[in-house]
Amino acid sequence: MKHEDERQLELLNQLLGEAPLGPVVPEKNAGQEAESGPESRKSRAQEAAHTKVSPVIETRPDAGREQRKGAPEIIFGETKDAAQIIAMAQGLLAGTGRAIISRIRPDALEVVKAAFQEYTVSIREAARAMVIYSPKFIRKSTGGHIGVISAGTSDIPVAEEAAVIAEEMGCRVTCIYDVGVAGLHRLIVPLRDLLSEDVDAIIVAAGMDGALPSVVAGLVPVPVIGLPTSIGYGMGGKGVAALLSMLQTCAPGLAVVNIDNGVGAGITAALIANRVAQARERQSQ
Repeated sequence: MKHEDERQLELLNQLLGEAPLGPVVPEKNAGQEAESGPESRKSRAQEAAHTKVSPVIETRPDAGREQRKGAPEIIFGETKDAAQIIAMAQGLLAGTGRAIISRIRPDALEVVKAAFQEYTVSIREAARAMVIYSPKFIRKSTGGHIGVISAGTSDIPVAEEAAVIAEEMGCRVTCIYDVGVAGLHRLIVPLRDLLSEDVDAIIVAAGMDGALPSVVAGLVPVPVIGLPTSIGYGMGGKGVAALLSMLQTCAPGLAVVNIDNGVGAGITAALIANRVAQARERQSQ
């Protein structure tokens, strides 16, 4: 970890010590050889600390994020072409043995899958998520337990995205779907069972009026992550009404992420659960 920090500081110092960006061409010192030949360009490319996708677009996958932050880097696939996704995945696989891709488009999915035929590839269709594992990668369990609840079936894709991330962070995940306030009686038994299994944090995904997270937060003794979804009608549609309703809650213990941010909800809940699991393990020793 110390070595990685020193390397990051060295890179930062190099960056701050460079000339300002722009079309300025630095003058060569007397006797300095011009470094524009093929061998020099090849050498610089090999020494670069990032993966090149094209001469213009570059990617810098952060393989050390999980060690540093407790949450892995996740490739947001919706706005990237297949070549960029493949390049970033290769960088993460080389560094950690695993690459997580969210919101991967259908046209890119098969291309990326074909590029990693020698790896284990897990696809969660509802969440549009893909996880690629190297043959020797082993996902360790942290002992944390997350509950993921969706108000309606239309909220499941975002809820599933949160579940995938929490699982990849080592948590056990229990999902309860289609228990919204339009039929609140459906929630009682599954929620009681979830609490009896010592859940550490609960994610509640809801669109429309976004009322379910407040209901759950008012009943349970654990942190609740409100996950508004872009499901709804009219003026408050696209998740705006759900977001504002969750932010305006009077139920204690409810934190809220942005609209459709399953990744953020999964990471936040898993960080809480993993910390609780660590405390539980220390207490038992």
